[in-house]
Amino acid sequence: MGKKTVNFNKAGIDKLRDDKPVFYRIQTRSGNDNYVGVAGKGNVRGRIAVHLDKIPGSKVVIETFHRKREAEKKEANVIKRSQPPYNEKGK
Repeated sequence: MGKKTVNFNKAGIDKLRDDKPVFYRIQTRSGNDNYVGVAGKGNVRGRIAVHLDKIPGSKVVIETFHRKREAEKKEANVIKRSQPPYNEKGK
């Protein structure tokens, strides 16, 4: 589906769509993943906003999916491959 990149702050998060499940990446200025996750339809902004004071980052990249389980599959693959430092080990 589609991708969108916004600043990792309240104003940027408020610009994100909330009508489909998403896979999201919280990235550093250089584009490295600090954290990756999944948010369900209707909970995208709230789920990402939870990380504002806990995970350092410069931008958020979201990728929309038709089904949440498709986003969860992508999340598992990315965690396995890149091991972002703020994702829990053994999740």
